Amino acid sequence: MVTGELKSQIDKVWDAFWTGGIASPLAIIEQITYLLFIRRLDDLHTLAENKANRTGQPIENRVFPDGQDDNDRAPRDYNDLRWSVFSNRSSDEMFTIVGQHVFPFLQQLGEKGSSYARNMKDARFSIPTAALLVKVVDLLAAIPMEDRDTKGDVYEYMLSKMATAGTNGQFRTPRHIIKLMVDMTAPTPADTIIDPAAGTAGFLVVAGEYLREHNPEIFTDAASRAHFNGPAFTGYDSDEVMARIGSMNLMLHGVDNPTMERGDSLAELHPTTESYSLVLANPPFAGSLDYETTAKDLLDVVKTKKTELLFLVLMLRMLKNGGRAAVIVPDGVLFGSSKAHKELRRILVEDHKLDAVVKLPSGVFKPYAGVSTAILFFTKTSSGGTDSVWFYDVQADGFSLDDKRTELDAAVHEQNNLPDAFARWSSLSGQGSPELTRARTAQSFMVPKAEIAAQGYDLSLNRYKEVEHEVIVHRSPLEILDDLAKLDAEISAGLVELRVSLGADV
Repeated sequence: MVTGELKSQIDKVWDAFWTGGIASPLAIIEQITYLLFIRRLDDLHTLAENKANRTGQPIENRVFPDGQDDNDRAPRDYNDLRWSVFSNRSSDEMFTIVGQHVFPFLQQLGEKGSSYARNMKDARFSIPTAALLVKVVDLLAAIPMEDRDTKGDVYEYMLSKMATAGTNGQFRTPRHIIKLMVDMTAPTPADTIIDPAAGTAGFLVVAGEYLREHNPEIFTDAASRAHFNGPAFTGYDSDEVMARIGSMNLMLHGVDNPTMERGDSLAELHPTTESYSLVLANPPFAGSLDYETTAKDLLDVVKTKKTELLFLVLMLRMLKNGGRAAVIVPDGVLFGSSKAHKELRRILVEDHKLDAVVKLPSGVFKPYAGVSTAILFFTKTSSGGTDSVWFYDVQADGFSLDDKRTELDAAVHEQNNLPDAFARWSSLSGQGSPELTRARTAQSFMVPKAEIAAQGYDLSLNRYKEVEHEVIVHRSPLEILDDLAKLDAEISAGLVELRVSLGADV
């Protein structure tokens, strides 16, 4: 969590761009990402140099080559392209180095034909003046970025500023909600994870952090490390800037060669099917699509223009049998009455294994959206498997549910149900789990498939939750009238005594 002085430092960077003439939050975050990425490259090169100095061996994994960057402009030593070098040059020289040499160098990085190379092909240096560049570089240099956790928090805070600025907020899901979804799906080192609406790659980043924490052995095995740094993470986004930011975000978080593709996941050339073992996503649910631009194989399953339904069909297509998914959907998916809504819910329950429905409070996506949502957890089986579905009613997520979204005391259950949700979910795998017998009045409970089918595959929690009403016994009207008469008599007697004490005739 970014607080105090660190938060103030980041705010100063953001304000510098605004006052320097760059008003678009997306443009600001893109330029900041480039600069942080440049700084990260220098850090990696420094680590390689230090290792070479200790071992007396040549530099391995050299980021900046020997010799000169001999492009169409004036030749310059590659060493000048390092953050630690150009940040100490004069303002005009720094501006020339970054604009004419560093950015062309960034575009050449990455394996030929890789998603990074494609994303960076159109990267543009758009800081307008040398003075603004110097100010921003100085401000970023003062922010500690050595620790990976701090680096991730800093970047997440910058992305949150993009959301609260009211532009492209739909690209960001609150990190604590992502963490719940990742914890509940428990990624493994062998997983191939995809987000077909990746935005800034928040789900993939948190999945990577989970693997680092729970499976450190990945980095001692060459094959596991190669999988982590490449095939393990795939993201798609229809916006080229977001694909570029997502790619660099993953690399800033230690994934060397992620796949972040620019593309419409619902179009004909949607992601390769049946090749992923885990889907983590919060796909857009903003209206309808044109049938002509939507992949026909998706429409063959459900005839609809609703993006949230089509994304669910896509996820089932992308997953291997045995693959699992955690996806945020609007409440309408749970109880919508159209033929497409009902058919999709029937497919999840009857043809695959619907594991859980976690209802989220409506303020989770404030200040930029007040829509009510839930998280669906399901496993692709192509042969059924749903016996019962676990429901959980999240009433508090650790933050106020107003536009300010102020952090609350996470240790208090009434203010944060997420740890309890995860604990109860985890207990389901044990023998004799209390979840199997909880009453429908509890915060979580199980519902058998037969009952869900009988309700037309309605998945709304309130359809099955039982509400306990406190029995209140009211006094009879005559008893109340008798008490009022007694009170009236006491008041009259008191008034008589008061008049006597004042010398009045009674």
